[in-house]
Amino acid sequence: MSLIIAGERSGVGKTTITLALLAYLRQRSQGVQSFKVGPDYIDPMFHGQITQRPCYNLDPVLTSEAYVQQSFARHSEGVKYAVVEGVMGLFDGALGTSDLASTAHVARLLSLPVVLVIDCARMSRSVAAIAHGYRSFDPRVTLAGVVLNRVGSDRHLTLLQEALAPLNLPILGVLRRQEHLSLPARHLGLVPTAELPRFGEWCDRLITLAAESFDWPLLLPLLAVPQSAGISPPRPTPAATRISLAIARDRAFSFYYADNLATLEALGADLCPWSPLTEAALPEGVAGLYLGGGFPELFAAELVANGAAQTAVRTAIARGLPVYAECGGLMYLSQAIVDFEGQSWPMVGALPTVATMGDRLTLGYRQATALQDSPLIAAGTQTWGHEFHRSSLTIPPSAPLFSCQRADQERVGTEGWRSPTLHASYLHVHWGDRPDLPQRFLRHCQTYAQHS
Repeated sequence: MSLIIAGERSGVGKTTITLALLAYLRQRSQGVQSFKVGPDYIDPMFHGQITQRPCYNLDPVLTSEAYVQQSFARHSEGVKYAVVEGVMGLFDGALGTSDLASTAHVARLLSLPVVLVIDCARMSRSVAAIAHGYRSFDPRVTLAGVVLNRVGSDRHLTLLQEALAPLNLPILGVLRRQEHLSLPARHLGLVPTAELPRFGEWCDRLITLAAESFDWPLLLPLLAVPQSAGISPPRPTPAATRISLAIARDRAFSFYYADNLATLEALGADLCPWSPLTEAALPEGVAGLYLGGGFPELFAAELVANGAAQTAVRTAIARGLPVYAECGGLMYLSQAIVDFEGQSWPMVGALPTVATMGDRLTLGYRQATALQDSPLIAAGTQTWGHEFHRSSLTIPPSAPLFSCQRADQERVGTEGWRSPTLHASYLHVHWGDRPDLPQRFLRHCQTYAQHS
């Protein structure tokens, strides 16, 4: 059946609980597939590190309802267990006025039951009102049970159990306060796994916690994947000639949708990992460069120290190498990054603007209309993207790439830089339901390869 792990709100511990489930299941079985509702990058990194399988985002705004269903079916095929981590509170959607793209929305699309994580700190009998409200709010969503988190004592647990007893709602897990299991966080969420040298030890503690805290005889049958999960989406047709594509993968650049990488490979791209932090030259023979998002502002000193990499990228762009850059990648291509302390760090210099860090968080879905052609998108084409950054640009583009509006159709403005061979934008775009976008990019790469 599989389960969705939902929170009654953000911050109740659903990520830690999801990771504990995954760590325990991975220990007992090789076939554990995870998914994440919404546009997040960092939680899927933790999932993938534990399961040793890519975690796939389920987002009906960035893709479509049909793609969410197809993606879940495809990636659950052949595995024994599947776990979906929700986003925000169970019914919190993209608009605030509906549950569009919420955990509940995805639960309905996939016909999956939900386990509700409740933060029980500073409450006792009220837990029953919360559980009853969430179970009855939308009868189309099936609540399989609850996990009680941050339980303070045996007496506290007894009060919670007595309050929930009349609801006949299974308690699938009980976790005591676990301050030693909290993960470090910063301005865009959790610190990625690549920066946690003792992550393996933390996972071992998760396994112990899971073994002691969950009702496995009840949970395991709910987590098992039926082998007739549905119809997989059609795979894109690969190009006749394979293309070598450099992809920035290190501590500074790590925000990539698993579907994007899989789509590129299915279309005939050989992905060549490359580190702007440590490698002086681009991989030999590449016909394109993909600069994903990440934290270049935190590793600015190291990026500056590897000036040879900046020169290599700047020279390659001048020679016409097709480049696709998202958010952190855009920042790397700018003249400089000004960090949170106000220090300026010179970058590649391919874009005539400076990325300045600030307190204001720019966050949300964007429906973007291309105003000009780029290697990824043709003028007039619409696509959905997601913004998530605390930087802003000192000089806006004179001929912006996109006109953007929010999910509620309120206009946001324009953004994005382009040239015939360059696409640089704050928008993170999911290609799972839009293979035409990477197909266009790879055609530019193929043209470059034929003439270089």
